[in-house]
Amino acid sequence: MHEDISPDNVFTEKWKHLIAVGNEDAFRQMFNAYAPRLTAFAYSITKNREAAVEIMDEVFVKIWKHKEQLVQVTNITTYLYTATKNTALNFLSHKSRETQLYAFDFINVELREEERPDQQLISSEIFSKIKKAVDELPPKCKIIFKLVREDGLKYKEAAEVLGVSEKTIDAQMVIAVKRIGEAVGRYFDYFPARFQKK
Repeated sequence: MHEDISPDNVFTEKWKHLIAVGNEDAFRQMFNAYAPRLTAFAYSITKNREAAVEIMDEVFVKIWKHKEQLVQVTNITTYLYTATKNTALNFLSHKSRETQLYAFDFINVELREEERPDQQLISSEIFSKIKKAVDELPPKCKIIFKLVREDGLKYKEAAEVLGVSEKTIDAQMVIAVKRIGEAVGRYFDYFPARFQKK
């Protein structure tokens, strides 16, 4: 299992330049930081775990093959998620174009294990209510919630990955927060920071 590192802007800037000149250690660090969440994102689209791993691998193989171009990338997070989305949609290419355009209707979002209640100081009952509320979100709302709250993307980044406006991200997050708030009731006040706009 890869260590799930949370990359920051300073570190990703260093990665870009080091990887561009062939630094394998920097490439490995970037891989370890993003591989788990990109695999989960690919699985959300394909619902095929083996394919999700292959898609993630393909994304990184292409990055290494064209590593010199990485310095031109403005935002690595957005770049990686967009590449993963496009590769996953290509995997579904045997379906009709219409199906590809609406592939997010089939997304299956799961709360990550590290979000378990024993690490967030909330009871398993509340966690179950949150998970149930997330599972019942509309497809677009669900994937937006995953990208913003599970994977830590900023509203602008999520908007770029999904090809929608920041207003859409904001509106869908309002829906998600409202429904989750209704699901957990008075307990929602105990962890509002997790659901604040970024």
